[in-house]
Amino acid sequence: MFAHSICGSMLNRGMFFGTLVLNNSARINHSCARPFALHTPNRREQLLSKGFIFQLAPYRGLSGSRFNVPPSAEFVARPSGIASMFKLPIQDSPVGLDAAFVGVPIDTGTSNRPGARFGPRQIRAESSMMRVYNGSTRAAPYQSLMVADIGDVNVNMYDLKDTCRRIREAYQKIVAGGCIPLTLGGDHTISYPILQAVSEKHGPVGLIHVDAHADTSDVVLGEKIGHGTPFRRCVEEGLLDCQRVAQIGLRGSSYSADAYQWNREQGFRVVQAEECWWKSLTPLMTAIRKQVGDGPVYLSFDIDALDPSYAPGTGTPEIAGLTPSQALEIIRGCRGMNIVGCDLVEVSPPYDTTGNTALTAANLLFEMMCVLPKIKYL
Repeated sequence: MFAHSICGSMLNRGMFFGTLVLNNSARINHSCARPFALHTPNRREQLLSKGFIFQLAPYRGLSGSRFNVPPSAEFVARPSGIASMFKLPIQDSPVGLDAAFVGVPIDTGTSNRPGARFGPRQIRAESSMMRVYNGSTRAAPYQSLMVADIGDVNVNMYDLKDTCRRIREAYQKIVAGGCIPLTLGGDHTISYPILQAVSEKHGPVGLIHVDAHADTSDVVLGEKIGHGTPFRRCVEEGLLDCQRVAQIGLRGSSYSADAYQWNREQGFRVVQAEECWWKSLTPLMTAIRKQVGDGPVYLSFDIDALDPSYAPGTGTPEIAGLTPSQALEIIRGCRGMNIVGCDLVEVSPPYDTTGNTALTAANLLFEMMCVLPKIKYL
C-alpha cells in the first residue's frame, strides 16, 4: 500500500482533508500530491472506483485561496499524515511554485560531530508546530506565494564532489523558472553548489551569512570542499558580490590571531558575536539593508550561530552565541531585500535530545519564508 496526504485549499461544504491510500492494483498520478477539492459523494465515488480509499476528517482552509494552505491543527492532528515541511503538499518538481522547501541530507563535509544528514527529516517532523500566519509581523505567506515541499536532492553519501554536482544540477532546475529555494540542510558544504546555481541565474549575489564560523578556510586536511570552505570557493568563482556580504555571529577559538582578516580584505562586513551581546540587532540590520541594496541576496543560516544552550543539536558548537530573539531580528531585518534563496544548515538530530534545535530551525525557516519578495502583510 502507498499512502499520501492530500488537502483541499478552500472551505466549502463537502470539502475535507484526508489520507489517500492507493491500492496495490492502482497506479499513482503525481497530480494527487497537489491540493484538490474532494466533493462528496460524487468525487469520492469516482476515486473509489479507481482504487482509492479515503479516511476523512473535516478540514478548514482559507476560503477561496488559490495557494497551497497547510491544514489547521484545530482540525487535523499534528502527528498525522506524511511529515512534509509545515504539512504542505508534496510535489516532485518546482513547476508552478514561487518558493519550495528542499532537503539536502548530507554530512560528509563535516569536521566534527556527524548527523546533519538527518536534519531535513527532523526539521520537517518538528515543523508541524507552525501555523499559517506570522503573529508578530502579520506576514501571510500562504496568501502570497505558491509553496510546496519538493523533497530531497538525491545525494551521493560516498562522494562529496559528486554530491556537489548533484546539488548544483538540482538547483539549476529549481531556480530556472523563478522558484526561490528554501533549503533544509545538511552540512554547510551545500551552500557552495547552491550558490553556483543561484549565481548562474542572478549573477554575483549579496550574502547574509549567520554562523559561528566564517567558513572561508582554503584547505582542510588536504581538501578544498567541505563545510569549512564553501564561501572561499564562492569568492574564487565570482559567485558573491563581496561588497554586499555580511557575516554575523562569528566567534570561537581560531588558528590565527585575526581569523577574519581575509574576509575583511575581500570587503565582507564581519560582525563578531561579542558585538552582538546584550543588544538588539535591529540597528545592525538597518545598516545591512543599506549595504546590500536592491540586488539579489542569499541568506545562509547555520544553526550553530545560536548559543548551544538554545541549539545543542549541531556538529561544531561554540559557546557565547546569539539568542533566538536575535536570530528573529536578523531574519525579519531581511524584509525588503531581494532574497533569491535561503538555507538553514547543520542541525544534527543525534545531538538534539529534546528536538528543540530542529524546532528552532523550523521556526527560522518559516521566518525566512515570511520575508521573501511578494509577501503580504495583513
